[in-house]
Amino acid sequence: MNTEIANFNYYNPTKIIFGKNRIEELATLVPKDKKVLLLYGGGSVVRFGTLDKVKAALAGYQIGEFGGIEANPTYETLMKAVELVKRDGYDYLLAVGGGSVIDGTKFIAAGALFDRDPIHIFGAGIGDKLPITKALPFGSILTLPATGSEMNSGGVVTFVEKKPSLALEVQ
Repeated sequence: MNTEIANFNYYNPTKIIFGKNRIEELATLVPKDKKVLLLYGGGSVVRFGTLDKVKAALAGYQIGEFGGIEANPTYETLMKAVELVKRDGYDYLLAVGGGSVIDGTKFIAAGALFDRDPIHIFGAGIGDKLPITKALPFGSILTLPATGSEMNSGGVVTFVEKKPSLALEVQ
């Protein structure tokens, strides 16, 4: 049995704020001059009051909402959010939900500033994979810690038309 421990370096610039009633601190974390788009999924954040708490914490900010990000979010749904961001000039995204909402927000953050059609973020015969060189800033209110999406740069986006789920890597 090999008992040597491998050397490695680990860098993860994610800031974690954890604990009861921490949503109240959002106004100290989201820059005051940003127009914020709240992104969420199927409605549990509405039913449990989380979205109302987020809105209360961001009183005085310009905020908008985009709900309906499904599990394994679809490119088609996410492109609607990209179009909303571009049309209405949102410059900060706040994911409120679990891993799928965070995955979708990563794509929206990159797609909104992508110089070409965001389909080119992906390869695998769907687009000519081009590098992501910029993205909107975003934060996450994690409601279901299960996927690790809050701690990495990857994500899953599903294409309804072509069927595959493809990985997204935001650097």
